[in-house]
Amino acid sequence: MPVPPSTASVVEVSIVIPCRNEAGTIGTVVREAAAALMEHGYAGEVIVCDNRSSDGSADEARAAGARVVTQWVRGYGAACLAGLEAASGRWLVLVDGDGTYGFAELPRFVEPLRAGYDLVLGTRRNGTIESAAMRRRHRHLLEPVQTALSRRFLPFQVSDVRCGYRAVSREALGRLSLGATGAEFASEMVLAAAKAGCDVVEVPVTFRARPGAGSRRSLGDGWRVVRQLLLLSPTRLFLVPGLLLAACGLGMELALVGGPVRVGGVTFDFHFMFVGGALTLLGLQLLLLGLFAKTWVLVHEPAFADRWIAWFHSRYTLERAVGLGAAVFLVGLGINLWILWDWLSNGRGDLFAVRPAMLAMTLLLAGAELVFGSFFLSLLRGRRYGRP
Repeated sequence: MPVPPSTASVVEVSIVIPCRNEAGTIGTVVREAAAALMEHGYAGEVIVCDNRSSDGSADEARAAGARVVTQWVRGYGAACLAGLEAASGRWLVLVDGDGTYGFAELPRFVEPLRAGYDLVLGTRRNGTIESAAMRRRHRHLLEPVQTALSRRFLPFQVSDVRCGYRAVSREALGRLSLGATGAEFASEMVLAAAKAGCDVVEVPVTFRARPGAGSRRSLGDGWRVVRQLLLLSPTRLFLVPGLLLAACGLGMELALVGGPVRVGGVTFDFHFMFVGGALTLLGLQLLLLGLFAKTWVLVHEPAFADRWIAWFHSRYTLERAVGLGAAVFLVGLGINLWILWDWLSNGRGDLFAVRPAMLAMTLLLAGAELVFGSFFLSLLRGRRYGRP
């Protein structure tokens, strides 16, 4: 049994276990946690945060000796946050309640904190993943992608951003601004640690098959993590797709403005110019959104900003950007005036100048977008970087 706070001079280690409908495993997990605390001589407590379980998990946890708190807000992150708030230990260990992690490795998480590290992350990738412990799509695709997306934001090595076994010092926890309520909580903690300049270390763990059932991780959990990382990565979300779409669309229009293009047995005519125009404008919009997002990060989260965006703003001025937009707009206007002049000079007969008119419309709209987008970009960055 863990030493209760009332009889220990100082609660050294709090093991926090988020739990939702884990009646089949939570009792065993609590007893293993308590035994590990006693075996290694840690004055500690075991806290189970019950997340609206409907199978009696809370009663099983109490019967096994845990202190149980309830979190009515549904979600893994919400349960972790409530459990951490209720804990009284100096060193806080988070571990899942489904029996997939063991406590023989507990000192690997506590001792680095004692040595001065702020956050200790378990890694299954550099540890052991037992057979049937993780679905193939998670093991070989979803979780590696999530970790790879996270690495660009991290100044320290992380090989497994989703591992549910980790530990944090109370002092470091106070420096992290955590608020994710879902599965993205695990990656949020790592990103927040990078932002706060925490000292982080990874330790290998064994990931066991969930007793009595298969993995409960869902595609929805994976998407929430990827969504969070994409929102932190405007380059991948906006800039790269925008550049590709704009280049492809404008290339299609320029290639077809002089007439149909035949490739093999396929003829590409002015109908594809409409597609090209739409792609060009969509791509430009994404590029502007990417610049807006990068600028916001530069102003509000400079630790995560790319070097090139600071370089960009050191040379960017509203006048130059408006001049560029106005030039593009005037080229489009000039094409339209040429179409009008040609029609008038040829007796105002039938008019079918679809190709140049389509290119002109694209340039007019693109120029207007650049002008108004430039004003918004200047408002967004204020006076902190370069001239407004």
